[in-house]
Amino acid sequence: MDINLSNKKDKKACVVTFGCQQNEADSEKIKGVLVSMGYGITTEEFLSECSVIIMNTCAIREHAELKAFSRTGQLKHYKKTNKELLIGICGCMVEQEHRAEYIKKSFPYVDFLFGTHSLHKFPEILQNALKTRKRQFLREPEIADARKKINLVEDMPIYRENKFKANVSVMYGCNNFCSYCIVPYVRGRERSRESKNILTEIKELVADGCKDITLLGQNVNSYKSYQDGEYNFTELLTDIEAVEGDYWIRFITSHPKDVPDELIKLMGRSDKLANHFHLPIQSGSNRILSLMNRGYTKEYYFELIDKLRNNVKDISVTTDIIVGFPTETDEDFDETMNIIETVEFDNIFPFIYSKRKNTLAEKMEDDIPKEIKNNRFDRLIKTQNEISLKKNKEYEGKTVRVLVESRYKHADNMPDMQQDKIKMAGRTSTHKLVLFDGNDTQTGAFIDVKINEGRLAFLEGELLNNQ
Repeated sequence: MDINLSNKKDKKACVVTFGCQQNEADSEKIKGVLVSMGYGITTEEFLSECSVIIMNTCAIREHAELKAFSRTGQLKHYKKTNKELLIGICGCMVEQEHRAEYIKKSFPYVDFLFGTHSLHKFPEILQNALKTRKRQFLREPEIADARKKINLVEDMPIYRENKFKANVSVMYGCNNFCSYCIVPYVRGRERSRESKNILTEIKELVADGCKDITLLGQNVNSYKSYQDGEYNFTELLTDIEAVEGDYWIRFITSHPKDVPDELIKLMGRSDKLANHFHLPIQSGSNRILSLMNRGYTKEYYFELIDKLRNNVKDISVTTDIIVGFPTETDEDFDETMNIIETVEFDNIFPFIYSKRKNTLAEKMEDDIPKEIKNNRFDRLIKTQNEISLKKNKEYEGKTVRVLVESRYKHADNMPDMQQDKIKMAGRTSTHKLVLFDGNDTQTGAFIDVKINEGRLAFLEGELLNNQ
């Protein structure tokens, strides 16, 4: 159930989101509840005017947790000036007992905590906070029970600020237990939504004019609805594709071991599935991949890339890389560099290894010196930047279809661009950022743009036929 009410209300609330698109989707539900309870949603610029502030946290890396703690510390002065203010912390970080205890002790002005498994309890939590003004924290037995629940709560209100782009969660949790990853411990085991509920949501979005829909899951292509007779992800995509309308379908995140040939073939013949595949490899070393418990080899990964490029015309491929995993040698890292140079990804998302409590890798000695990690990280970025620029240069002279998103926020800081014109930004099916001179009336529309120049971070072009 989507919510799209006016923000001109007396009571204001702000939800600050850290982390992945799944967290963003959770925040849309939190905002939906707040709107249904009479709050207007505002941004961080207006925290001093808020009656409720909620921090939706991430636990994937230590840096994300430290950032959340820092931001929470900055809320103290708002509480001093507004005794009626309610502050809540939710999300993945709260599912870790040691982090929840730290918040209770270190931030006494935080009024309530709730984890990812208790999102559906947020209305009750907020009502109790308003009524009793007492601090609320889920007891560990309640969290444990929540993790065991297979039935997912549907029909929570959703507040979507963007009418033409939407995230739709199709499954939650993960069964892979990669040795570095906290997700199975904070998001739980895999649970898939029933297809009828997903399809209803998609149909409503398309009817409302949505043009770009991203299906979300920690391991999205392992989606399986047992209520529908082991109905799988390729079948779900096939049924979504049959929904009439002009729109793109994306999905994230995929695990290489769960990419069937049927999915790749569907992408090759589909007009609606976007020509972009995010396929995390994490390392180019088979030894490190084994220590990571990834379940595939680099040779298998190469085969997948070949299948994608042979079946899906003009596909762009992006990936995740972890630098400095325990025991990673120079030879191991060289193999990762070889993967980067051989595959030629359109873009990569590199991360320096961060030890996570309760994961299998926590028991491994984090034996790579910081300066070596940083050096490897810098080498990776330098090489990938050269590849990304090369890939973007290949678009020069081509005409691409673009979904216009908004004015480009950073145009004023780019002296080589004409400042007397409105610079608009949009995305291609391959998820490339495109800039062009346009106007606000084009927002949310598909247009054709001829690319004049490929730059490192974006493509620059011109409109065709005065669209």
